[in-house]
Amino acid sequence: MDNDIFQGYKGAALEVLKKYQVRVWGTTKVDTTRGGFEGTVLPRSENDDDQHIVIKIITGYNIGLDVNTILGMVETGYKKANYKIPEKQFPYTKGLPKVKLFGTGGTIASRLDYRTGAVIPAFSPGELYGAVPELADICNLETEKIFAVFSENMGPTQYKALAIAIGKEIEKGVDGIVIGHGTDTLHHTGAALSFMCQNLPVPVVLVGSQRSSDRPSSDAALNLMHAMKAAGESDIAEVMICMFGPTSDEYGLLHKGTRVRKMHSSYRSTFRTIGDTPLAMISRKEINPIKKIYNKRRPDKNVTILPYFSDKVTMLYYYPAMSPDVLDAMVDKGYKGIIFVGTGLGHVNKELYPAIERAHAKGVHMFMTLQTLWGFVHMFVYDTGRDMMAKGIVPAGNMLPEVAWVKLSWILGQTDDPEKVKEMMLTPINDEITSREPYNGYLVYQGGVPEVEEFIKRVHK
Repeated sequence: MDNDIFQGYKGAALEVLKKYQVRVWGTTKVDTTRGGFEGTVLPRSENDDDQHIVIKIITGYNIGLDVNTILGMVETGYKKANYKIPEKQFPYTKGLPKVKLFGTGGTIASRLDYRTGAVIPAFSPGELYGAVPELADICNLETEKIFAVFSENMGPTQYKALAIAIGKEIEKGVDGIVIGHGTDTLHHTGAALSFMCQNLPVPVVLVGSQRSSDRPSSDAALNLMHAMKAAGESDIAEVMICMFGPTSDEYGLLHKGTRVRKMHSSYRSTFRTIGDTPLAMISRKEINPIKKIYNKRRPDKNVTILPYFSDKVTMLYYYPAMSPDVLDAMVDKGYKGIIFVGTGLGHVNKELYPAIERAHAKGVHMFMTLQTLWGFVHMFVYDTGRDMMAKGIVPAGNMLPEVAWVKLSWILGQTDDPEKVKEMMLTPINDEITSREPYNGYLVYQGGVPEVEEFIKRVHK
């Protein structure tokens, strides 16, 4: 048997496959010391060890079998899998809303690369329809692949390009816009577009998935269906993020682009509205608003696009005993804006005071946010806060740190006037600063506590 049918296998694992004449992509029954297994032999990553054979079992999950436990293998069939989903022409249905899907890359548009074992951007927006044909029942879809990058590679260039593209589609009369995006920095892009795309007449919905499209537990398809429904039917004309509500498939949530954050590395329900409530619940059947006040959909095509962004803004996450030279280095490198992420009500140590004074003297714009995420900056309470305000740091209310970074970057892309910058930063555009936190805007449950355990049993995570 030729080595090209043992893709990625080497050493002991390769010898076992050769011994029993089982090929990659062959369906096989495996007898092991831990029982019997049946599935399709998958390629291995070229960087993996040589002690395991990987098979995809009937449930769709992949398992690794230690070669030292294998007693026998029998190939029962062979069909090489095609992991590329072909693009399909999206059908037109009279009466359905017209939605534009911008593809940027990320897990919602990805597949598994068996050469490296990594998830890579691979599906074009058209291929997404091939994977989720239910989309044709929701809207008339047009697609455009703008970028093909993971979300950690999104930045000012992409933010501005997206804002301009959104403006053009609205002028054409689209009923809603969906942006497929990786989840890691989805909330950064949501904030950027909230400032760059104002007075929206239609919804702009960013959507991602925590698990790639070729996994049985993928949330990609349902998130896409929810996002398309929100874009085509919702009367909430704002920049929103659409992701799972609970970890189950029951419903999704629509979050305001300036008040949302990714809060778990792997849960499907990773996105949470911070310091407020989500905009709405959404399922394949209905949209149920949670907030009563929001920007409403309009029939006109008027939108204000402000694609500005400075790359001379940074965040400084304070930690005990931070040295002043950290701040000095940022100023020496030419940064014009700094978002402090302070402790408690918005504090840093006194050792930083001289560096703060030097930064202020050089015209650096400095604002304070909180490590706690929930709550407001209160710099009038203690001498520390009052001293920092006197030295040039401005409290940023309950703005989330990364939202403050995005907003200051957006502002400094337009003006460097100190009073104008301060005025723009402290004037809410889309609830990035709220007048108060609602009673149910801060909910963090602690496992192990009896009442919480009872709640989890009765409801769900």
